[in-house]
Amino acid sequence: MSTQALTLGPAGTYSHRAARAVADDEEITFTESVTTIIESVADGEYGRGVVPVENSIEGSVTESLDALADHDVAVVREVITPIRHALIAQGEEFSTVASHAQALAQCRSYLEEQYPEVELEAVASTARGVQRAHDDPAVAAIGHPANAEEDDSLVVLAEDIQDRSSNATRFLVVAPETERTEAGSKTSFIVYPNVDYPGLLLELLEPFADRDINLTRVESRPSGERLGDYVFHIDIAAGLYEQRTKDALAVIEEIAADGWVRRLGSYDSETVV
Repeated sequence: MSTQALTLGPAGTYSHRAARAVADDEEITFTESVTTIIESVADGEYGRGVVPVENSIEGSVTESLDALADHDVAVVREVITPIRHALIAQGEEFSTVASHAQALAQCRSYLEEQYPEVELEAVASTARGVQRAHDDPAVAAIGHPANAEEDDSLVVLAEDIQDRSSNATRFLVVAPETERTEAGSKTSFIVYPNVDYPGLLLELLEPFADRDINLTRVESRPSGERLGDYVFHIDIAAGLYEQRTKDALAVIEEIAADGWVRRLGSYDSETVV
C-alpha cells in the first residue's frame, strides 16, 4: 500500500493545505475527483485521503458524503481550514475572475460591489484559477494569498474578501477500514434504515439526546434505491469507546435492522491556518 496521501489538486488548493497536516509535500498526490480519493483509499492504493465534507457558508460537499456511503473506509482525523480568500492577478485591469464555484459564491458580495461588470468563470479548483491568472493578464483569481507569494508574476489586490470572516472548510482524513479506531472526541457514522414511517428521524435522534450526546451534524442524502428513501450522515461529539455511544448505537442498529449502520470511526480535530 502506498504511504502517500491523495487529495484534490492541483497544488495550491485549500485541500493541499489540509493535506499538509497529514503528509509532506513529496508524499501528496493530486486528483480532481473526491470519489476517486475515497475509492483509491478503499482499494488500498493510498494510505490516506483528504476530502472536504463541509463549508461553513456553502454547506456540505455532497460528492464526499455519497462516496463515504458507497465505500468502506475509516475516518481517522478531522482538519479544519479557515478560508482566507484573496483577489490575485497580474495587475489591476482584468475582465474575468476565475476560481472554484464555491470560492466565487463565498465572495459574492465583494465581487458584486467592487467588480459588478466582470465575468465570473468557475474552474475545477482555486489553484486552476490562479493558473489562469498566471497565463492571462485579463484574468484575476480568488485563492489563498500564499498563491501569489509563490508566483512572481502575480500580486494580491485585496485580502480577506470572503463574505464572512468565519468561513472555514472541514476536511476528513480517510484511511483503509482496518485502521478504524474507537478513540477520539468525535465520531462519524452513516445509517441506512431501509424503512420509512412517521417519526423515524425522531427515533434515530432520541437515543443520543437521552444520553446527553451532542449531535454536531445530521444530514440526509438520497439512497439511490427509490424516491423518498434516504441515508443519514450523523456526527456526534463523543467517542466510540464511550459506553453511552455504544448504547445509543445499539438502539440505532435495532431501528435500522432492515438496513445497515456504518461506523466510520472516532477521531480528533485540529485547525490549520
